[in-house]
Amino acid sequence: MSVALIPETGASGPALAPPVVDIVIPVYNEAAHLSASLHRLHRHLTHSFPFAWRITIADNASADATWPIAVGLAASMPNVRLVRVPDKGRGRALRQAWLTSDAEVVAYMDVDLSTGLEALLPLIAPLVSGHSDVAIGSRLSPGSRTVRGPKREFISRTYNRLIHLLFRNRFRDAQCGFKAVRADIARVLLPAIADNNWFFDTELLLLAEHNGLRIAEIPVDWVDDPDSRVQIVRTARDDLRGLARVAASFWRGEGNLDFGMNTRSPVPAGTGGEIVTFGIVGAVSTLATVAMFLVLRPTLGSLLANAFAFTVVGIVNTAANRRWTFGRRGTLGRRREWLRSGGVHAAGLATTTGALLLARLIDGGTVGTELLLLAVAFSVATALRFLLLPAWIYRRGGGR
Repeated sequence: MSVALIPETGASGPALAPPVVDIVIPVYNEAAHLSASLHRLHRHLTHSFPFAWRITIADNASADATWPIAVGLAASMPNVRLVRVPDKGRGRALRQAWLTSDAEVVAYMDVDLSTGLEALLPLIAPLVSGHSDVAIGSRLSPGSRTVRGPKREFISRTYNRLIHLLFRNRFRDAQCGFKAVRADIARVLLPAIADNNWFFDTELLLLAEHNGLRIAEIPVDWVDDPDSRVQIVRTARDDLRGLARVAASFWRGEGNLDFGMNTRSPVPAGTGGEIVTFGIVGAVSTLATVAMFLVLRPTLGSLLANAFAFTVVGIVNTAANRRWTFGRRGTLGRRREWLRSGGVHAAGLATTTGALLLARLIDGGTVGTELLLLAVAFSVATALRFLLLPAWIYRRGGGR
């Protein structure tokens, strides 16, 4: 893949010294909006931004007049660089623009400038000072002001909630098109990111947090662009695949990067990819419970067989999740964790017992009906465990 690079030249002079901040604008068929947005951003940086800066227009396979317009803008405006990537993909364009930049901090903004420009300095400042490694705008943080339709609001909150359920991450908004990274950190992170499209942002943040990097989250004012090019269904499908891939990668012990002198304290054991181990332990536990229930049912009856099987397997399940899913070892906090797990177990036992009693009301408690209702009850109990194990029993800061 060839990448066309046109350095900034001032309006018509020699190349300028490396900037502190390089702000990348990824574009694909944005001929209608590029000029107005670039002039607006350029004015803001010229009059209101204290650090030396550059704007990089990163075109990824535009088929309209975007590239000729970008060339004209770079020729007439100082501190504008061009990068042309012949293949589609926002992540691919950002990767090339960031890796070819000589700035101390690399950032990006969507071309529609949906994010209020007054948030740009707070985004960059924690990176320039060395306090943080990555900075992101957030539409979901306290203090943010967001204007968008209910459909996009629902999708965004659901997606970010799903990320939190899977990875127990601290950042709130993975998708806001307003991010910055220290360049030395980016040079280590970017080669480890597999996605070249919209999931690029989420994967960057998950890798950063997995490696203990400090992420500054800035509340922003954000106004939805009604002409957004995002294809919601396809993007959602690709994002779900990406989440599964990253979770599996973390579960296999991958994703640990060497940042040299920039290395920060690692994240607590058991974070990232917990869903994979939890799912395996849960599936084995369910099969074992059903098998034990069927063996004991003719002798003990349904209720006692379920109570015995659910309790025995529940003890093993708790020990397995403590050890493998959440990485807890030793005695510190163990008594509290087991007591709370007992409470979750009691709720699950009550649910499965209720299912068996309902089966008796339906058809006298045949095996088929009992197994069908137990399957529903097991699903409820598993969901309860998944929500409460990390949030209450094994939450961060608990015993190790």
